[in-house]
Amino acid sequence: MKIAFYTLGCKVNQYETQAMEQMMTARGHELVPFEGEADAYVINTCSVTAVSDKKSRQMIRRARKAAPDAILAVCGCYAQTHPEDMADLSIDLVAGTGDRTGFADLLEQTWRERQPITALDNAMGRRLFEVLPAGGLEGRTRAMLKVEDGCVNFCTYCIIPYARGPIRSLPLEEAKVQAAQLAAQGYRELVLTGIEISSWGREWKDGSSLIDLIEAVCQAAPDCRIRLGSLEPRTITHEFCRRAVELNNLCPHFHLSMQSGCDTVLQRMNRKYDTARYYESVRLLNQYFHCPAITTDLIVGFPGETEEEFVQTLDFIQKCAFSSMHIFPYSKRPGTPAAQRPDQILNQVKEERAHRAAAVAEAMEQRYLSRWPGETVSVLFEEQRDGAWHGYTTRYVPVCVESAENLHNCLRDVHILSAEHGTLRGELA
Repeated sequence: MKIAFYTLGCKVNQYETQAMEQMMTARGHELVPFEGEADAYVINTCSVTAVSDKKSRQMIRRARKAAPDAILAVCGCYAQTHPEDMADLSIDLVAGTGDRTGFADLLEQTWRERQPITALDNAMGRRLFEVLPAGGLEGRTRAMLKVEDGCVNFCTYCIIPYARGPIRSLPLEEAKVQAAQLAAQGYRELVLTGIEISSWGREWKDGSSLIDLIEAVCQAAPDCRIRLGSLEPRTITHEFCRRAVELNNLCPHFHLSMQSGCDTVLQRMNRKYDTARYYESVRLLNQYFHCPAITTDLIVGFPGETEEEFVQTLDFIQKCAFSSMHIFPYSKRPGTPAAQRPDQILNQVKEERAHRAAAVAEAMEQRYLSRWPGETVSVLFEEQRDGAWHGYTTRYVPVCVESAENLHNCLRDVHILSAEHGTLRGELA
């Protein structure tokens, strides 16, 4: 069977798609491009916002129109949370966010029997972490290692806890084995990913915490750079920093989930920290690490956000001096408490605030980049583009150099010459 995969959404979805690709090729099936001709098309959907739902539907309809006789299989968060929408989309196999091995069996069954199948469980009833094959496509420099699934934070704007269920963690010994395997396959960087990796080990109630996992993975793959996915701010403590700074292969890049820099908005979001605790995390990282890259996400125009509250957020993000930010206008997620609030913000106000926040973020990013000309940094090169080789520092800052060498998947020291348009330019040291 020729199978084409398409992934929407987060790094966890990307990881799980890569795992399904490995399972299907191990069974003798052939992977083909999604734009080409296939016997089966698999769409791994996202449901983090209403826009994500729309994109998922568009891709499903596009695939069905392009290949009316092929098997169309849909899995992921949108299928898990909106099974009623699947009935109108001419889908042959509907699955959710769990049991990827079972999904592979069902895909083969659908191909053989040509009978539609719907296989959805109750995500809230899940208790075990599904161990999947790690790794991805050949030629990649960076591999994702999924170490956690599920979330119990129940932020008022988010539906993901209902799509993914409670916290389940990859066992420590299995994490060490997979990290060592990925290093042996030639990956130079591993990214620890999950729905909420700060919750790793919490369900065991034995004192296990994320820093235990980080230490184990760093030691299991000593020649790989280890990069962390998004962190809950309260993860950052003196104990965390004291142990983390001793790990030579841990990237000093910390993505601290924020969403708002105003305490009253954070309360309406049901976030579990305030700005004082958040800033304590920023302060600790700057205390323990040299020029850490601290990045974040920001939602502007959350229901009820006043101009005064937004200005507080602008002041707070400048105080934090982020190296980079992702800024999103609030998008209603049907089925969440925030979507039902009567004090929704007009779209033009949300867009205007997003532009103002982006201008502040751009200035902060340029200040951070301006620190590096004259320094020599380690760069992992990924691709050649427009006559130059492009890669990333340990702090996830993009770097480009001109070189006749083949630098793909090479770690090289680069002397930084300038910072231009969000990228550092340099020469091989």
